[in-house]
Amino acid sequence: MNKQTSIFSNIKGDLSAGLVVFLIAVPLCLGIALASGAPLFSGMIAGIIGGIVIGFFSGSNLSVSGPAAGLTAVVLAAITKLGAFDIFLLSIVIAGAIQLAFGLLKAGTVANYFPSNVITGMLTAIGIIIIMKQLPYAFGYDKSSESTYEFIDAENTLLAAINHISLGATIITIVSIFIILYWSKLPKVSVVPAPLVAVIAGILLNMAFSGSAVLALGDNHLVRLPVPASFDDFLGQFTLPRFSAITNKEVWITAVTVAIVASIETLLNVEATDKLDPLKRYTSPNRELKAQGIGNIVSGLIGGLPITSVIVRSSANINAGGRTKLSTMIHGTLLLVCTALIAPFLNMIPLATLAAVLLVTGYKLCKISIFREMFKNGKYQWVPFLVTVVAIVFTDLLIGIALGMAVSVLAILRGNMKSSYYFRKEKYQSGDSIRLELAQEVSFLNKASILLTLDHLPANTTVIIDANKTAYIDFDVLQTIREFKEIKAPQKNIQVVLTGFKDVYKIQNSPSLTNEQQTRITNGHVHTIASGNHNDLLKELQLN
Repeated sequence: MNKQTSIFSNIKGDLSAGLVVFLIAVPLCLGIALASGAPLFSGMIAGIIGGIVIGFFSGSNLSVSGPAAGLTAVVLAAITKLGAFDIFLLSIVIAGAIQLAFGLLKAGTVANYFPSNVITGMLTAIGIIIIMKQLPYAFGYDKSSESTYEFIDAENTLLAAINHISLGATIITIVSIFIILYWSKLPKVSVVPAPLVAVIAGILLNMAFSGSAVLALGDNHLVRLPVPASFDDFLGQFTLPRFSAITNKEVWITAVTVAIVASIETLLNVEATDKLDPLKRYTSPNRELKAQGIGNIVSGLIGGLPITSVIVRSSANINAGGRTKLSTMIHGTLLLVCTALIAPFLNMIPLATLAAVLLVTGYKLCKISIFREMFKNGKYQWVPFLVTVVAIVFTDLLIGIALGMAVSVLAILRGNMKSSYYFRKEKYQSGDSIRLELAQEVSFLNKASILLTLDHLPANTTVIIDANKTAYIDFDVLQTIREFKEIKAPQKNIQVVLTGFKDVYKIQNSPSLTNEQQTRITNGHVHTIASGNHNDLLKELQLN
């Protein structure tokens, strides 16, 4: 390492940044475990491994890894389907091995092939799911009071929560959200992270409510981490995966899902973190996949949630003055000390406060401005985006992403159909002439559009097909043009003029062009009417 990136080149700044990230990570680790339907201790384990293990192996100087909100829907559904948390841990171990293989196979560039509208749709849907799942905790709903209640059913969750509102929990949630949103606007004190202030406020409010039968929260509405009486007790809190479930098909399906989603989210977050890096350093995506794979193997082996790089903590690390990976390793070490030594303090935190932290996180992922921005970008952006959001919310993450990708591919095909050529209608002394100017690249995807256009050309006209600006034309398209010139055009008394076709295409350019045609082809820059759409061409012909 050079002086700028040496792990000890910014000790003072990294110590401070590590402390800040630790304070932010505590409520997030607990809250994400809560949202995932997993033991709260598993969230802390993931934070510890993300900081120490992945921090050590990662090539990123500023990325911070831990349990991610983006995987809550996957984890919640997987634990429910598999029926036991220790079976799910086996999926995490396998997912880590898959990620490690991705890195060794240099598959780090895979994220570049996922359309941004689908990724945005995925994050937006996750935000909606987080909000729906956290509202019961925000209202203080005790799910154990109704034996028929299924936590995975969001509609029943919301209805039951409304019918079982706890005034104390609701007040704590509102105060916590207010603190998280507005604490940073206060001068001087804003250096203390807002989530930490919200946690302290929640504890103090619950202590103040303890004398009221209406407002006081029961133990089931507080964090419940095991309190180790000794070092052996602390080690006993870690859960081993159930290796006997290795033949379970659902274990492997879950593992592949976690590996793919975690890898994509990590690569996107690392790319975003590199853009925020004041020193503009580059992180190898393949090395990052290896580090994440090792981290998830370790996390699954000892009872932790799946881990990804997390942009919220990474950006906080940068803003707090972190410049090397020492800061993320310090944050992981502090999480370990906190979990081992001050678990009684953590058990004073109301679940309503953690719900508030995640409600704000969910809102940031799915706020109205995101929808507005996507709709502004046109239907080829917002349609795949909306399909992804709706599919994930009402089915699951993998189906939603698959449907979003399918719609996005259809949109690309549709776009290719409209970009294969430009046409314009021109008036000649001898009659109408329609000029088709082929695009720079004409692939087999453009064949349908060109075929439809040629078939819809009116009889008794002149058609100029101009390939002067074209670098590549697919064989199928060339065959379509040949067939039109030799068979279809004579049947409709259409004169076909070919120009600009290279020798390699094996299509002979028209030898006899009128002076007017040659002048227009060589020098003419007539206003383009439309691109690659036979319906638009028909409208233009009818208007004239």
